[in-house]
Amino acid sequence: MNLAVVLAGGTGSRMGADRPKQFLQLEGRMVIEHAVDTFCQASQIDEVTVVVHPDWLDFMGEVASRNAWPKLSRIIPGGSERYMSSLNALNAYAAAPPDTNILFHDAARPWVSLQIIERVCHALLKSQAVCVGIPSTDTVWQVDPATHVVAAVPDRTTMFRAQTPQSFRLTVIAEAYRRALRDPHFCATDDCGVLHRYCPEIPIQVVLGSEQNKKITFPEDLQSL
Repeated sequence: MNLAVVLAGGTGSRMGADRPKQFLQLEGRMVIEHAVDTFCQASQIDEVTVVVHPDWLDFMGEVASRNAWPKLSRIIPGGSERYMSSLNALNAYAAAPPDTNILFHDAARPWVSLQIIERVCHALLKSQAVCVGIPSTDTVWQVDPATHVVAAVPDRTTMFRAQTPQSFRLTVIAEAYRRALRDPHFCATDDCGVLHRYCPEIPIQVVLGSEQNKKITFPEDLQSL
């Protein structure tokens, strides 16, 4: 079973809008509608869940009713940090079969394609963790955070820019979070980072994403491709 979790728990403060960016208009629909639509259309996806900020649960319920997405099964509240939203989704599916896969997707990436979802699900047939990325076309500098002096210049050919969905065998990512929560210094910006740090024995397979699978962060990103 493949479960898609669309993470929409953020407030979108950097957008400077009157509502979270996932509820802003894009090409005649809300940002989140594009992402949920695509996962509901994907033949490999069995069920879709949306994680949303608690203040917007009722509004998201209205959006879901209007769309009548057949695969959307749950709308659950998110946490104050991104990783808490992932944890809430994991807890919601704690009783799922052990061979279940869970795909975490950022609602701020409305242009995810059916082809990317297919690549991810195909890779999950052999791998316990699969992420989406594209090769970096820019040189990347590692900078000392205190002095802003270049500390290293990694080989660009080994650098990929991370996208979503980030996908896992449910039992594997649940174990990674179990270990992470015992760490008093735990902090995370994405789920692959949690797995890589706390379950380093699990390899993370990378599949090719797309330049079109971009993330909306600033107002100028709300433009059609």
